[in-house]
Amino acid sequence: MQNQQPVDLNAIAWEAMRQYGFIPGFPPAVLREVEALAAKVFPDTLEDPRDLRSLLWSSIDNHDSEDLDQIEVCEEGPAGEIRVRVAIADVDVYVPKDSETDRHAAHNGTSVYTGVKTFPMLPDRLSAGITSLLPGRDRMAVVIEYTVLPDGSTIPGDIYRAIVMNRAKLVYEEVGDWLEGSGPVPRTVRETPGLAEQILLQDEAAMRMKKRRTERGALALETIEAEPVVTDGRVMALVIQQQNRARCLIEEFMVAANGSLTAFLENAGLPMIHRVVRTPKNWEGIVAEATERGETLPAEPDAEALTRFLIRQKAADPDRFPDLSLTVVKLMGAGEYVAFQPGDVPVGHFALAVTDYTHGTAPNRRYVDLIILRLVKSVVDAEPRPPYAPAELDDLAVRLTDREKASQKVERFVRKAAAAVLLRDRIGDTFEAFVTGASEKGTYVRLIDPPAEGRVVLGEQGLRVGQRVRVRLMAADPYKGFIDFGRTW
Repeated sequence: MQNQQPVDLNAIAWEAMRQYGFIPGFPPAVLREVEALAAKVFPDTLEDPRDLRSLLWSSIDNHDSEDLDQIEVCEEGPAGEIRVRVAIADVDVYVPKDSETDRHAAHNGTSVYTGVKTFPMLPDRLSAGITSLLPGRDRMAVVIEYTVLPDGSTIPGDIYRAIVMNRAKLVYEEVGDWLEGSGPVPRTVRETPGLAEQILLQDEAAMRMKKRRTERGALALETIEAEPVVTDGRVMALVIQQQNRARCLIEEFMVAANGSLTAFLENAGLPMIHRVVRTPKNWEGIVAEATERGETLPAEPDAEALTRFLIRQKAADPDRFPDLSLTVVKLMGAGEYVAFQPGDVPVGHFALAVTDYTHGTAPNRRYVDLIILRLVKSVVDAEPRPPYAPAELDDLAVRLTDREKASQKVERFVRKAAAAVLLRDRIGDTFEAFVTGASEKGTYVRLIDPPAEGRVVLGEQGLRVGQRVRVRLMAADPYKGFIDFGRTW
């Protein structure tokens, strides 16, 4: 086994991108266009932007992220309310509609993060350079304001263009450990005057919003996605991204910001694209999952009842909770993009417990966010007509839903390939595992250590989701993304 040929995971990732309809590299016309761009702060058409560089803006992201889409800052009001500003990178300044770069971004639709290689939607000179809200750089942005009241409800505020500067690039794990009391104050926070108080105020605003959304049925889901750790082309381990207070902070801020964007465009009477998760089509399956665990859910879909059930299950059995979450996600159905015209009845986002919602806070990474950014700017700049016609948005919503699903398939396949590389020298070894899926399509398990997933091809009869079993590794094929197990008794 030690003499096996090395596996080129980069090549596997590139081939997976092609297989699912992506263009993994940037065409020469795009690269020429981007290289010819001159870095600038103020677009030619903007005469009097607001200068907000004096505010204590900061970002929280992964330690290696350079494609920073948003920064945040808060201030407390006299009656306990918290005013939030979220600045979104004005990518459209450098990527005008129908440019070569724009057409390529529209084709791929999203950045794809495989854990082995990242395939950015925009060239690095943009997404990790002049359109990124990196610290210490003057940047144009669209600023979204909203107010968080003491009860966690939010009031949308103004949206406008401004010049901003990120003062501190923070990391999820470091900030999360500090907020949860399990780690020290991050060095950047400690060394930046006023930043500790600023982050604590942001955390307070986020906790208010999270509490209110949870009370209204926002689903407390927690799935596991094991990312490969690759060093010099070798898979060293699989790691699980842990949810923490810092990730929750950014999630809550973006949910509220996206809701504010939707309200802004609706008030302007513009068509847009909504992000929706429909009422679960297989609610009966979710009810059956609850029944297996000795609980009862209503016969009709009820987000609040489902949330309370999930919270109880997480407390009672945290080890198996990610697998229950994954089952619920599959039974609910995937999120999608839907074109929305003024006067339409919104579909809503069942999982987030919000009615009017879009994706507009990550224009470096998702094309739909760039669309929303352009629509918002057309209102702010009082353009005579919106940049997109309703029929164009219909086509884009369908296309971008497809691209999102395809990106998830690429990421899943490459993660399985990396896990197969990690395990292929351990054929015959036995592992503790949880059953994560059991249907006509097959029975699947997730190992406890390492957290790799695979199919049970021997002895799968009678296994049920959530059951803890011992399995023996029978095969691992990185090129097919297969990991096969047999049950041991």
